[in-house]
Amino acid sequence: MKIPNLRPYLLLEASAAVMLLAYVLFSTLGTSQAPIQAKNAQDGFTPIFDGKSLQGWEFDPVYWSVNDGAIVGEITAATLLKNNTFIIWKGGELGDFELKVDFWISEKGNSGVQYRSDRYTELPYALRGYQADIDGGNLYTGQNYEERKRTTLAYRGQRTKINPQPDDILEVGGYVANNAWKGLHLVNELGDRAALGNLIKKGDWNTIHIVAKGNLMKHYINGTLMSEVQDADAKNSKSSGLFGFQVHVGPPMKVMFKNILLKKG
Repeated sequence: MKIPNLRPYLLLEASAAVMLLAYVLFSTLGTSQAPIQAKNAQDGFTPIFDGKSLQGWEFDPVYWSVNDGAIVGEITAATLLKNNTFIIWKGGELGDFELKVDFWISEKGNSGVQYRSDRYTELPYALRGYQADIDGGNLYTGQNYEERKRTTLAYRGQRTKINPQPDDILEVGGYVANNAWKGLHLVNELGDRAALGNLIKKGDWNTIHIVAKGNLMKHYINGTLMSEVQDADAKNSKSSGLFGFQVHVGPPMKVMFKNILLKKG
């Protein structure tokens, strides 16, 4: 009896098995985000938003919701704001940390990532403190702006040192001019402000990365350092505080945040 050559059939079966295994792995791990997520986990980052609900967050439901895996902040013609409102993470105060988050903002949007902040108790869902600024017009995105306190601490493209409030100035507002802190000392330029702004994609998703260590705060967007602040103002600086996202007073707008990753310490 002639024994048939089984090698071609075995090769076909092996090839089919490889294809099946690849399909299972792709279905389990998802798209190209899987290696990125694995790398972030290896680097010590953990997700603090499940992409499905706002459990673990404090917010006004008129302005905040979840859609398509993102936290959505939105103002409509029927819900115009009189004061800025925030969605506040309930996971506790952050001291030294790194945060990575993808954001999208409409053309007329105004928002920001709030951190090391305290509650502005005169209003509901209000925070006061450091903010990584975000706007749809791309005029301020990446700068360090202190909400309801010292205002601008570094414009985009600046490395600054924040000098203390003089003893003879009793109110914070008394040492602010043209929406910037008078104690803002420019150490050096990080780059041309407009050129850095061109690295931020309008009408598309971008990634912001905040690094806060001691009194040094760095804001990166799409991997490029946009601003850096050394806060030497002991009277007004904060080493820890609350974290959240902002929807700013203004015309109808939308801002979205997803892939929110945090590393403490």
